Amino acid sequence: MLALMSVRKTLKVVHFAGTVWFMVCVGSILVLALRQAGFRWLVIFSLSGHSALLIFLLISLYLFAVFRSVNRSQKIEVEHPLTSTNCYMFFYVVAPFWGGLAGTLGMMGEYRISHFLLGIALGTLGTTFLVWVIVDPIAGLVEMLLPASRRHRLKRLAQSKAQRKKQQMDREHLLAEVLSREELDRLYWQEMLKPQAEKLAGLLTVDRINFKQAEREAVDIGLKAWQVGGLSCMRQLRDMAISVSKNQYRHSVIIDYISGWWDGIGTWRNPSLG
Repeated sequence: MLALMSVRKTLKVVHFAGTVWFMVCVGSILVLALRQAGFRWLVIFSLSGHSALLIFLLISLYLFAVFRSVNRSQKIEVEHPLTSTNCYMFFYVVAPFWGGLAGTLGMMGEYRISHFLLGIALGTLGTTFLVWVIVDPIAGLVEMLLPASRRHRLKRLAQSKAQRKKQQMDREHLLAEVLSREELDRLYWQEMLKPQAEKLAGLLTVDRINFKQAEREAVDIGLKAWQVGGLSCMRQLRDMAISVSKNQYRHSVIIDYISGWWDGIGTWRNPSLG
């Protein structure tokens, strides 16, 4: 395992270095082409400065994609028996250096420095383009058409679909259990909280003289409801109290003091203050 991690880390470092070398060669080709076209250095540096951010973003995206390909899982290795091997990945990431070597050998005997460097850069560009853009996609396509790769891919997709379906069923089952438990709690609280709801309904019609006492009693009732079932229990008790109050005191104006009385109990907050 440690050896495999070391190999993958080495591949990442080599690939980063190869990508930097590739971008240097591409930049050199552009600079030499502009110089041959008669552009001055000031103009060239101005153009390259505006392109630096775009080039950096492209390199970052490309490195991310290739780093993911280096860290392929065992399933992908089964479907890609060639391109997932360390030998192939080494060949892939070293492509810019192969191109540079080929360009160097091809320009042997050239004494003009600019032409010599241009040959190295063109060799790097051509080889990298050939390996990264043509050879690698074709190799991956051929692997996907192999019978063993196709069978494994279909099996993997079927397993993934079954796993997602099972997770969905588990979530639905869990949701049904939660809803069923909440319904049982509501039925239980409906009977247990009936006396407290009737008492709260009576406190809503208290006069100003006894208002403070009514508030203290309401707070005690709310605190007990919070201890029994939290916010859900308090809401149900409050709704029950309002309903009882409207039924018993139809000719009176019912003001919801409960929301204000209970403000600060547990997670209860007065909606009018929100």
